[in-house]
Amino acid sequence: MAFVVTEPCIKCKYTDCVDVCPVACFHEGENMLVIDPEECIDCGVCVDECPVTAIFSEDEVPEKWNSFIELNKKYAAEWPMIEEGKEPLDTADEYKDKEGKTGEFSSAPGA
Repeated sequence: MAFVVTEPCIKCKYTDCVDVCPVACFHEGENMLVIDPEECIDCGVCVDECPVTAIFSEDEVPEKWNSFIELNKKYAAEWPMIEEGKEPLDTADEYKDKEGKTGEFSSAPGA
């Protein structure tokens, strides 16, 4: 069972999770990260590193964010891999505690 990045990552994109991941399973979008379920080894080290509690085991994703399971699969195949951490988005402090950000998701790849 893979891990899934959910709504709290949107407009934050902290990369603490990327720094601890032992495999290359994270992919970067313009305003969030996703996990490739084919590459994830289900170790879970990323979960506790996420400062906004955005990462869940696929079978523990809150119901309101179930759509992020497919979103991670889809965009992991389209977005570039990220293997090293970088600074969070400029909007991270403003958005880290905000709920209801799904409408602000960008399907554009990261840079």
